[in-house]
Amino acid sequence: MQQEIQLTREVNAIQIPSGDSVVLPAGTAVFITQRLGGTFTVATSQGLARISSSDSDALGIDMEEEAKKRVEAEKLKDAPVEDQVWAQLKSVYDPEIPVDIVNLGLVYDCIIEDEDGKNVVSVKMTLTAPGCGMGPVIAADAQAKIMTIDGIDDARVELVWDPPWNQEMISEEGKMKLGMI
Repeated sequence: MQQEIQLTREVNAIQIPSGDSVVLPAGTAVFITQRLGGTFTVATSQGLARISSSDSDALGIDMEEEAKKRVEAEKLKDAPVEDQVWAQLKSVYDPEIPVDIVNLGLVYDCIIEDEDGKNVVSVKMTLTAPGCGMGPVIAADAQAKIMTIDGIDDARVELVWDPPWNQEMISEEGKMKLGMI
């Protein structure tokens, strides 16, 4: 499912298929339909348009950050499995908080064990609030991302409530992203 994005500023774009230059005003609702070759194809209420990667910030996309993530992902291909698991967990987010579950301090334990010749990852994690209805969804997301790692045969993600989560568990990086320091 595509997510609607509101342009944060005015953007010069190319109308598809005419090739005419158009200006998409700030606040225009768009959906990214394709993202290849350094450009973004977006659907608007007026049809399709192509936006240059130099205007990605208007879409809320930080191209430098994405490039860093690609470099990191390439490095991780040959990294120990445990490092790969932690990297996958850092790509899981509570949908209400713009910080990954590791830097939020939600992951309490991560163990990789050999069970009958199979590599099994067991994760214990919590949530910021026990009543959070997204808990099973976040846990399933973590499990699915761990299962993308070559050599992992099973992943189990258990929600635990002891010790109770508190803001002191947020990493320095997480606190910086949240404007707490």
